[in-house]
Amino acid sequence: MARKESVTIQDILENAFEMTREEGFANVTARKVAARVGCSTQPIFRVYKNMDELWGEVYKKAVLFFQDYYDLFPRTGTVPFSNLGMAYIAFAREEKNLFRLLFLSELPEKKSLYEILNGEKGNVLFEINKASAMGCANPQGMFMRMWLFIHGAACMSLTGDYDLTDAETKKLLEQEYANG
Repeated sequence: MARKESVTIQDILENAFEMTREEGFANVTARKVAARVGCSTQPIFRVYKNMDELWGEVYKKAVLFFQDYYDLFPRTGTVPFSNLGMAYIAFAREEKNLFRLLFLSELPEKKSLYEILNGEKGNVLFEINKASAMGCANPQGMFMRMWLFIHGAACMSLTGDYDLTDAETKKLLEQEYANG
């Protein structure tokens, strides 16, 4: 009779993902994942041919996590790009290691920042169309101007150099849009 598998692919992926959230992507090693799961490295390499394959799956899970985060983020403004910006900045503040992985790392199979933001639902395109419908003459240009502030604020929050409240951030986003 064959021995029952006690460690599943889901156990391995979930633990590697949680390690990424807690410790950062660079700290996810086969030995550390195995220790966290409570097994040897053998089950990891039985389901993944190498660590690159596991890291690829962790990355995909992080992309989906961001998309879910954005979908569930409270919409508090009507100004184009403000809700997207608020969600992105909050994600950087709350999920520092995942933010670094998704938006600041250089990986061979990495999606572009635009691809991640736009997601399956066309989040960026929705905002660009909203800006156009509200009379913005150059909504793509407006997105780029807004994005410079949004990405800068998010990166500053990683280092603790961003001390504006959400209300102050929202007001700045709305003012930048109005000035555009």
